[in-house]
Amino acid sequence: MTDEIAYRNSGFVQFRYGMGMEYAFIVLTLILMLCSTRASAQEETDYEEISVFLFIRQIGSAEMPAFINGEVLYLPVANVFSFLKIQNTPTPGYDSVSGFFINPQAPFLVDRVSNKIFYEKKVYELKQGDLIRTENNLYLKSNYFGEIFGLDCNFSFSSMSVTLTTKLELPVIREMRQAMMRSNLSRLKGDIKPDTVIKRNYPFFHVGAADWSLSTSEVFNAKSDIRLNLAVGGILAGGEASVNLNYSNNQAFDERQQNYLWHFANNDFRLIRQIMVGKIPTQSAFSLTAPVIGINITNTPTTFQRSFCTYTLSDYTEPGWIVELYVNYVLVDYVKADASGYFSFEVPLVYGNSLVKIRFYGPWGEEHTREQSIRIPFNFLPPRRLEYTINAGVVENDQNSIYSKLNLHYGVSRRLTLGAGVEYLSTTATSPAMPFANFSMRLATSLLLSGEYTFGVRFRGVLTYRLPADLLIELYYTNIDKNQKVISSNYFEERKAVISMPVRTSFFSSLLRLTLNQIVAPGSNYFSSELLVSGAVLGVSTNLTTYALFLDPTKPYIFSNLSLGIKLPAKIIFTPQAQFIFSETKFLSYKLEIEKKIFRNGSINLLYEKNFVNNINTFQIGIRYDFSALQTNASMRYSNDGSTFLQFVRGSMIYEGKGGHLQFSRNSAVGKGGLVILPFLDLNGNDIYDKDEQKVIGLDLRISGGRIEKNYHDSTIRVSEMEPFTTYYIEMDRSGFENVSWQIPKPVISITINPNQYKQIEIPIKIMGEVSGFVYLENDSARRGLGRIIVTVYRENSGLITKTMTEEDGYFNYLGLNPGAYYAKIDSVQLRKIRMESAPVIIPFEIKQSKEGDRAEGLEFILRPLQEPVIKEN
Repeated sequence: MTDEIAYRNSGFVQFRYGMGMEYAFIVLTLILMLCSTRASAQEETDYEEISVFLFIRQIGSAEMPAFINGEVLYLPVANVFSFLKIQNTPTPGYDSVSGFFINPQAPFLVDRVSNKIFYEKKVYELKQGDLIRTENNLYLKSNYFGEIFGLDCNFSFSSMSVTLTTKLELPVIREMRQAMMRSNLSRLKGDIKPDTVIKRNYPFFHVGAADWSLSTSEVFNAKSDIRLNLAVGGILAGGEASVNLNYSNNQAFDERQQNYLWHFANNDFRLIRQIMVGKIPTQSAFSLTAPVIGINITNTPTTFQRSFCTYTLSDYTEPGWIVELYVNYVLVDYVKADASGYFSFEVPLVYGNSLVKIRFYGPWGEEHTREQSIRIPFNFLPPRRLEYTINAGVVENDQNSIYSKLNLHYGVSRRLTLGAGVEYLSTTATSPAMPFANFSMRLATSLLLSGEYTFGVRFRGVLTYRLPADLLIELYYTNIDKNQKVISSNYFEERKAVISMPVRTSFFSSLLRLTLNQIVAPGSNYFSSELLVSGAVLGVSTNLTTYALFLDPTKPYIFSNLSLGIKLPAKIIFTPQAQFIFSETKFLSYKLEIEKKIFRNGSINLLYEKNFVNNINTFQIGIRYDFSALQTNASMRYSNDGSTFLQFVRGSMIYEGKGGHLQFSRNSAVGKGGLVILPFLDLNGNDIYDKDEQKVIGLDLRISGGRIEKNYHDSTIRVSEMEPFTTYYIEMDRSGFENVSWQIPKPVISITINPNQYKQIEIPIKIMGEVSGFVYLENDSARRGLGRIIVTVYRENSGLITKTMTEEDGYFNYLGLNPGAYYAKIDSVQLRKIRMESAPVIIPFEIKQSKEGDRAEGLEFILRPLQEPVIKEN
């Protein structure tokens, strides 16, 4: 008995002898579990479980659980990483999540037991309460996603959404974007069959969007400069209408600085698919120094057509900016500019004339409104297809010159397209009309050749060849007639060769490009070269560009420009740049820039630049903050010649005509479109939303582009930033509805977007009834459920509605019946095959009108073997 004797001392239970230790271990375990349960319960009372949408620009959004404590947000580690397709594995009890970030050489561990995060050979100590564990998830305070992994999360309480931005070039995001592009292409080819097709409508008049911006520049002891821009977009006579007005207090109003354009597009018309009237775009061989007011007519469609090869396009923008590539209004690729602003694309070559544009986004999500049209030297058409473009108008110069151009292209074969035309300018001194001819030829799978000859003016040709190892060779040749007076040029001949290839190692990923250029000019013949190395070295964005100019072969002029983009802790980005001239062995200049993100949507910027050539020192400090409705920016610059104070603010307005809702945004709205999706309970079955019908919350969408925002106050879903004249596919998921009887009869919708307009789509949610019951087999007074029996459901005064099959125990059910009178019966064909009869033969039932959905239960069919007829003998 002594083994079981215990006594209490100071609140602790103590046991003697051997058996007592086992009991003590059990009691202490129970006490610890009780304390843990109480602590967990106390912890849960401080947190509220919610559901949020995680959004990434141009990628999409996903709904996931979250916790909030005051204004602090906690996100599930596994859900976030799985959405980004970052490899992760949670432990069975969700005490930790481990995996690798971007590449296998960067393992991570989020550990609740030690309250630490291990990543990139660093250990991050967490505070108490930074991690929350539930039965099926491990939640991390949202700021650590940005501070440790570079995934900045901005939480909006009003929309219950999280916007994720990153300056890392995540391969998973690239894969998701490429998957979306492939999905876009497959949809444009008609691989997806929608349940409902909503074609473009052509309203006569609608004003739907406006962009505005105001900038001021105040220079010490000088006149201030104020610039105002207003762009208004709408629909006029079924086409896109836009007006862009510019004002400056230091310049008189100049009509040439204002832009206006009407663009009508209808791809169903084969003869004329697009018409533009106003300040039309021109790709003229004439050296036009003023815009052209006129008309543009073409039968080229706006849709992205099948591609078969690529063409390399490169340029410069701001460092770290995201650049998107659009071909015929369809997003086909995106890249991130390096530390010097360099970017390059592999532009897919498509059949037909291509309208190629690029759009720029800042490192924190701000949008640059500049769009740039790019000329691609290759133009291929399918065999026996003819495309034309006609331009005609008046040049806004002092002579009011008459301008026109006819451009024809014909697909001779899959490998050869020929083109010809004529261009006219009335004020040309020599010959106002310039005929031209061109061709595009695919000599081999990766060998392309194109050429263009303008009579008496110019010849130019391009040859590109891509080797299997992604080694790209490009040869360019231009010859300009010495006696021509049409093109303003200071040289007669240009020969250029470009060799580029990617280089990837475990710590180094870059693009190498060598450019060799020879210019033949009057009285001179000089040679230049450029060697560019752009990529990431140990996670640092790097650009090293070396230029060489050989005006005198014995004294080459050689200098290099090095730019780095370094991500530091505390959301700081350090960007140093330096220029060094080798011929004089000295620095030309250097620049140091530091940018730190502050609050949720702001940043502060410090810059110092030293120019050794002119002995100029420049200091700059700036601050930027993005509100939901506008962007603001202010900076002060001081240099040797004085100080300058710059201020900038911009925003946009969107009018949703049918709903009467005026929405404000900080991003550009003119030239884009959107949707307002209204799910509702269709009580009367007329597929039209009536005022007495209930709106529905819980509809989930998958869409091939745009930005999804849910309004939980009125249950509407808004999709913004959609490209006009583009067909999108919307796939709806009802899994979020509170009632399983609420069904979507047509869950896939195809819709073509109007420019400068938000279309309202009413989604009728049908309240479906359910029928259920059993089928029994009765034999020798014994009854059991019978499986794999077909039960048919008919509507009275109508035909067959559906068929369903019983389970192994004889149970059957079907959900999807509209209110009305029905009857059920066993399939007669199957009854004959199994030689049985049903009692009763039919069972009538009724589905009543109800918001919760009606159920007809308890239907029972008894199957018995057919009685063989008795044959009597005579």
